[in-house]
Amino acid sequence: MLKNEEDIHNLIQSDRQMMSIIRAAGTLGLPDWWICAGFVRSKIWDTLHGFDERTSIPDVDVIYFDPADLREETEKGYEQRLFQMMPEVPWSVKNEARMHLVNGLAPYTSSEDAISKFPETATALGVTLDQQHKLVLTAPSGLEDVLNLQVKPTASFTETKERAAIYEERLVKKNWQSIWPKVSVTSIKPVT
Repeated sequence: MLKNEEDIHNLIQSDRQMMSIIRAAGTLGLPDWWICAGFVRSKIWDTLHGFDERTSIPDVDVIYFDPADLREETEKGYEQRLFQMMPEVPWSVKNEARMHLVNGLAPYTSSEDAISKFPETATALGVTLDQQHKLVLTAPSGLEDVLNLQVKPTASFTETKERAAIYEERLVKKNWQSIWPKVSVTSIKPVT
């Protein structure tokens, strides 16, 4: 089944639709870009559950890091370009150089730094293409939780009771166990 990073690489590379989506994002030439979160996690969990069909995902999160242009309209322009290429894909494009403001955190230093501060370890994943167009995977919180079908908070979401509450709200809203019944969820008590 899936045991390590190489297995995940092979899984994604063998999925024509995922690779088409990744290549489309790569054509934008964005600095420090990644497709992250549910795009990667859902594929892994679908495979570990033996699903024949890919679970539908609400969006394909493309992130990048460009401190020189923090305008939201720039992100929307990139989304439009992606929609023109692949209108069936629910694209979402965000510049992580500004998202710390939205999330009430200290500035991120890179897209990978931003990914490390996603709410769940199993969602703190991203894929991109290197200069030779080879697939690269990042998992700042490691791969153990996603491969073991475990949802746990990243360190960023255990620091304050407000962040812990956001994590807990996401558990309820996302209700991952209704889609992937083998998933176990770790609830945390808010920090006092």
